[in-house]
Amino acid sequence: MLPVKQRIPYKASAAWNLLNSIFVIYKPALTHYLSVRDTIIKHICRDLNEMEVRPPDNYVVIEGKTNEKLEVIVRPNYGDNELVVGPRYQYNDISLSSANCLSIDTSGVLICGINEGNSLINKIRESKPSRYYRLKGILGQATNNHFKTGKIIEKSTYKHIKRTHIDKICASMQSSHQKKMFEICGVDIQSQTAYELAVQGLIRPAHSEIPILYEIKCINFQPPEFTLEIICINEYEQYLKTLIHELGLELHSTATCTQIQCFKYGLFELQHALLSKKWDILSILNNMKICTKILKENDYLLEQTSPILVDNSQ
Repeated sequence: MLPVKQRIPYKASAAWNLLNSIFVIYKPALTHYLSVRDTIIKHICRDLNEMEVRPPDNYVVIEGKTNEKLEVIVRPNYGDNELVVGPRYQYNDISLSSANCLSIDTSGVLICGINEGNSLINKIRESKPSRYYRLKGILGQATNNHFKTGKIIEKSTYKHIKRTHIDKICASMQSSHQKKMFEICGVDIQSQTAYELAVQGLIRPAHSEIPILYEIKCINFQPPEFTLEIICINEYEQYLKTLIHELGLELHSTATCTQIQCFKYGLFELQHALLSKKWDILSILNNMKICTKILKENDYLLEQTSPILVDNSQ
């Protein structure tokens, strides 16, 4: 005889009414976003259905002859029974989206919104927050897709590369991106106008086609492996992989990206993110409280540090 399934000692309707905000999870590498989304929704549905759900509505029928006293009869409504219509909470009942899209090889902070929280996700996305990444690479080899999963197509020496060489290349990359940003604005980087733009905050392009690096530095170098930390916007996974590849070429060698981790997105960091073992409704509801507190403490939506949007359509 199968054991009776224990319910979570909370009312499902109360929990459902609270599922209207944002929460932060940690997306593992080698996992597609859609797979993560499906898993979270299924876990939420599972937990809601393990709570105290509403009983089936009764079926009321009036019987009898019209020329005599009618009788009101209340019967069980099999059309509203879980055994007929399925669980009370189902996959299609939940709407879930994310502010940032992490591709399959990227791990890290993923900001999710559920139900009415999706409108908040849209506002976060439109505010164009900065993204913080750690990129790990290995010197001396190049692959056909610029990532460790690809086929090695070239090998080279790297003994001549020192930490100072990587630091110089990173500084050069950062400088060129800053110069490009001011060129998009149509101002001279040495002018007073450029200074006034810089002191107002991060300059962000109005359109999302152009990746911009605000900062790039090497935080670890143990040949042949190294780690970069970057702050950027409008990035995408292949661009980050190519960045490591181009760094190898500038060092007169080759390099391949081995890991991409988003450790901060806007206001939210790794410490706020739920690991996959915590993708349950109670942990998500607690995380929503933390996210709401963070947004309130920072006068959401980032109004105090709103981005300077630059129209680069010309």
